[in-house]
Amino acid sequence: MINFSLKQLSKQLAAKKISSVELTQLYLDRIAAHNPVYNAYITVDAKTSLAQAVAADALIASGGAQALTGIPIAQKDIFCAKGWRTTCGSKMLGDFIAPYDAHVIEQFNKAGAVNLGKTNMDEFAMGSSNETSYFGPVRNPWNQNAVPGGSSGGAASAVAARLCAAATGTDTGGSIRQPAALCGITGIKPTYGTVSRYGMIAFASSLDQAGPMAKSAEDCALMLNVMTGFDCRDSTSLQREVEDYTRHLNQPLSGLRIGLPVEFFAEGLSDDVAARVQEAIAQYQKLGATVVDISLPNSKLAVPVYYVLAPAEASSNLSRFDGVRYGHRAAEYTDLADMYEKSRAEGFGAEVKRRIMMGTYVLSHGYYDAYYLQAQKIRRLIAQDFADAFKLCDVIMGPTSPSTAFNLGEKGDDPVQMYLSDIYTIAVNLAGLPGMSIPCGFGHNNMPTGLQIIGNYFDEARMLNVAHQYQLATDWHSRAPL
Repeated sequence: MINFSLKQLSKQLAAKKISSVELTQLYLDRIAAHNPVYNAYITVDAKTSLAQAVAADALIASGGAQALTGIPIAQKDIFCAKGWRTTCGSKMLGDFIAPYDAHVIEQFNKAGAVNLGKTNMDEFAMGSSNETSYFGPVRNPWNQNAVPGGSSGGAASAVAARLCAAATGTDTGGSIRQPAALCGITGIKPTYGTVSRYGMIAFASSLDQAGPMAKSAEDCALMLNVMTGFDCRDSTSLQREVEDYTRHLNQPLSGLRIGLPVEFFAEGLSDDVAARVQEAIAQYQKLGATVVDISLPNSKLAVPVYYVLAPAEASSNLSRFDGVRYGHRAAEYTDLADMYEKSRAEGFGAEVKRRIMMGTYVLSHGYYDAYYLQAQKIRRLIAQDFADAFKLCDVIMGPTSPSTAFNLGEKGDDPVQMYLSDIYTIAVNLAGLPGMSIPCGFGHNNMPTGLQIIGNYFDEARMLNVAHQYQLATDWHSRAPL
């Protein structure tokens, strides 16, 4: 049952072969048994989850069920969920109980899904290994000494270890795709603006985007059907017609043009990952696709541009956490300024402080034009590179991560090496494009490798079919570590 797809689970529930209460309890039991090792969840509330399951069973019995009704979904702890502790992986919000639901949570509630719990994450989504969480690092189910990737590492670990049917994540510079690759699951970052950011605790507002993480592309399509949609409470939410992201899932790939950026296969890519990606490309050619060499000349600047823009936005967004209205407040202080300083010093971890300082620096007088403004100009050039590339191809493919999962603590003392873990994913966020990662085999130490698929704006349905056809022809996505 734990290896069933979302569609299979939905059929089991509809046929009364299992109830939502039984299914939810199955996952709760697995969480109790395995979470002490993987640390994938920060908060589990069995009573609330089972109450939602009871309501879902009643909805199924009345004939009002939808595709995800009764299915237990894990929610990244960046989404506010009414009555749930919502920490964002930080001491600053360690005791915060959300008074309202994020748009994404509302959407799953309307669909009748069960909230299984809140997954662990890098603090305020800042990290590539899920080691910056105040609640401790998450471990990769394929190797407990390895990182799961970040910042959505808890969600990726939970899906891979079958501690949920599927999960939500967020992606600011690769935080869905990179952990999906390292944990051997499927994850998609949709076009910026297609999923509302209302109630999603902000890191970098022009880059943050929510998306699904699941066992397969078909599962992700069903999740996107629930998550997307216009929300007037988010000024960046796009007002578009409602899409069915499963509508192209059975289209043949004959005639598909795959763009391979020369920059994605240069120095820095490990041999094992390169080999698996090339094997995946060869499989696509067997399915009828053709390969086109393309160039993204400004992609080499994506990492430095990102680490100017994202910290700049973070320094502004995180200024609200001051110990006055909500969040951690220092126990002892002399005056208001002292309270601010001590509360923020105690509440934020080292990586968050580093990025706040970086962001404040690049926005400061005398440096704004030299750093922030220049980064915005290069961001435009990066987006134009993609626009030019899509004149030659339908989708772009390459590695998701330059290597398989590295060991816990291996890159903790070298922030630059950690930042380079997202070298292939960041440009997609800077351009606002959709991108996804799917499993494409195993590399060093028998650890999963990921193939990244990048689509044009609002081309998620075709991109999902491209992934789905590959998954029909291979079984990498069905492999599990347990």
